[in-house]
Amino acid sequence: MSEPRQTIVRAPAKLNLALSVGAPGADRMHPISSWMVTTDFADDLHLRRLDDGRDSLYAIIWAPDAPRTTLIDWPIQKDLAVRAHLALEKHVGRRLPVRMKLEKRIPVGGGLGGGSSNAAAMLRGIVELFDLELSHADLVEIARSLGSDVPFLLRGGSAIVEGLGERLEHHDHLPDVHAVLAFPAAACPTGAIYGKFDAMRPDAALQSSRVRALAATAPLAHDAPFNDLAAPAIAVEPVLEDEIAEIEAATGRTVHVSGSGSTLFVLCGGRLEADLLAEQVRTRAALPAVAVSVHRH
Repeated sequence: MSEPRQTIVRAPAKLNLALSVGAPGADRMHPISSWMVTTDFADDLHLRRLDDGRDSLYAIIWAPDAPRTTLIDWPIQKDLAVRAHLALEKHVGRRLPVRMKLEKRIPVGGGLGGGSSNAAAMLRGIVELFDLELSHADLVEIARSLGSDVPFLLRGGSAIVEGLGERLEHHDHLPDVHAVLAFPAAACPTGAIYGKFDAMRPDAALQSSRVRALAATAPLAHDAPFNDLAAPAIAVEPVLEDEIAEIEAATGRTVHVSGSGSTLFVLCGGRLEADLLAEQVRTRAALPAVAVSVHRH
């Protein structure tokens, strides 16, 4: 059977349904304990294998249905999907020429792991296109060099993620979780959020047992998720507090921050309710919003 010449790889957004953060260690890195899930809201990575000797070509655009767009103004060599491709070439010791078109929907810097998911999708897609004989452990090793969320996003689904992202406990069954994601215009730079967290909670201790207890809970109440970075995100971007109040008024649900922000979300009882509440957020809170469900990818 001939090798595939092209493929489309979904790069799903992730949600932190629980996120506990510890004080930084001597390396200034923050250990985490988190319950992460992937959703059916995703970027699309289009890959076409090129003939040997060709130069790889990369393009990044916004999908027509992207809920909030911003300038794509970063150098192409710094894009995480491109970095993943280059890291894989280095690992196998040869060029793997492709044409990449990345259609983005996940907002940049929204706390949904979009760049990390693009990197994981690139690793999966290149392995498929070139029929590379790499184990999952090989891919995890490369993923760790790219970012703390990338190893989880190689497989996605639902998992407890601990340490610096290197300790993963995947769940066999996906939780029946539906949500509305809302996308404020506020920017929440990760470095600034963690800096504020250190100022607010210099002696923070991990709450791993609380994270695990929540992950074992079903069904999940709308006020159950928690996030140690929510208060720092609001402190860095106070406008989030007003937008949280508007979404709560529109939906009657507790509003949560995903990751380091700025994406906000509410849990819903099912997909139909999520669709209805997303429309409420768009009309009453005047924010871009989408309904999502937990999905592996």
